[in-house]
Amino acid sequence: MHAFQRRALLAFVGLLMASVLIGLAGYRRSFLEVALLSGPGEGQAAWHVRPGVDASAGGASSMRVLDDGRRLRMALNVASGTAYPYAEANLFFLGPDGEPAHADLTRFASVSFVATCAPQNTLSLVAPTFEEGLSRRGDPASYRAPSSFFSCSEQGSRVELDLTRMETPQWWFAHAGLPLSRQSYRLDQVPKLAIGSTFQTPRDVPLVVDVSSLTLHGRDLRWIVVPAALVLLAWAGFGLWLFRAHARALRRELQDKLQKDLPIVAYQQLSLELALEPRRDREKAAILQAMASRYAEADLDLEAVVQAAAVNRNKVNEILKAELGFTFTGYLNKLRLTEAARLLAEKGSATVAEIAYTVGYNNASYFNKLFRQEYGCTPKAFRASLTGAPDAAQQAETSGTIASTIRMDHAVRASPTYAGTSSCSPSES
Repeated sequence: MHAFQRRALLAFVGLLMASVLIGLAGYRRSFLEVALLSGPGEGQAAWHVRPGVDASAGGASSMRVLDDGRRLRMALNVASGTAYPYAEANLFFLGPDGEPAHADLTRFASVSFVATCAPQNTLSLVAPTFEEGLSRRGDPASYRAPSSFFSCSEQGSRVELDLTRMETPQWWFAHAGLPLSRQSYRLDQVPKLAIGSTFQTPRDVPLVVDVSSLTLHGRDLRWIVVPAALVLLAWAGFGLWLFRAHARALRRELQDKLQKDLPIVAYQQLSLELALEPRRDREKAAILQAMASRYAEADLDLEAVVQAAAVNRNKVNEILKAELGFTFTGYLNKLRLTEAARLLAEKGSATVAEIAYTVGYNNASYFNKLFRQEYGCTPKAFRASLTGAPDAAQQAETSGTIASTIRMDHAVRASPTYAGTSSCSPSES
């Protein structure tokens, strides 16, 4: 049982550590970062920059984009003279074929960048979305245009905008014929991101805007759900293993106890088979019981049996000699060697030294000597002879009754062979 408890504890600690590591790894991987411009992230999305101005509305605004792949530098001039002048830099997403395509940004919740403006300015970031049944491809005005606003100065500042809570301009609701309450939108089809001027942008003033480290941030919950499911399955498997292993350990412990108690039961049966007095002399039974239950103790001596059986020293030797024909030492060795023969027959994995220690001998050489005197061969030879023995079930059945062969009377000089398990011939007692 102690071995099982150690294995269970090690398995629990190992599984707990693995669960923590998997959980931390999945949690970290669930955070997505995709760089549109060079910066921290998993890679750079495919896009190209195209300036946008109010020329189609009769405006005279200008926009010049200087892009080296690491930042987005814009030189713009918002001209007055029209109702809604504007100038912006459009970052169009590209598909695998290099052509403009709609990007799915539903996994991303925010966008961050570092912005520098000279002079100080208020700009907008727009993420147009395609609305099924309302938007028409090729008609930018039919796309919903959620936008957010940010301020920037010559000192530069880090900006982070929430992509899920942007504002849709009122003109789009009027154009689409929708109520203003319909503010929800999806980022599953976004053709571009646009950074440009607002109505607060200074007019007719040359402006320089520098944007760097433009990065999308989001979460991929699959990295949390899948590892969590695997961890739950692992813990369920551990629970099932723990239940079954505990049951097996209990069975083994019970079997070990039964095996340890087997000599006691057998020797108790032996005491009943002996020619005892009709009233079942308690002193005789006490002596046999004490020796049967404590024979495996290496320091067991006559004095210990005297105290356990509550009889005097002479009575012990008298009973053993009269009933079994043994001295105290001879009968103790008989018990130990009989049990050793049984263990050699049943426990193929145990060494001779381990068996010697189990039955009460601290000296393996002395044990080998006594065993050879009793069975006519060494313990190793005795075990080797078992290869031609009956099947394991028959051996187990036979070994359980070996103790009954200990009965010796004064007329019999040779002890019986270990039943059916060895070709070794026992010595005379």
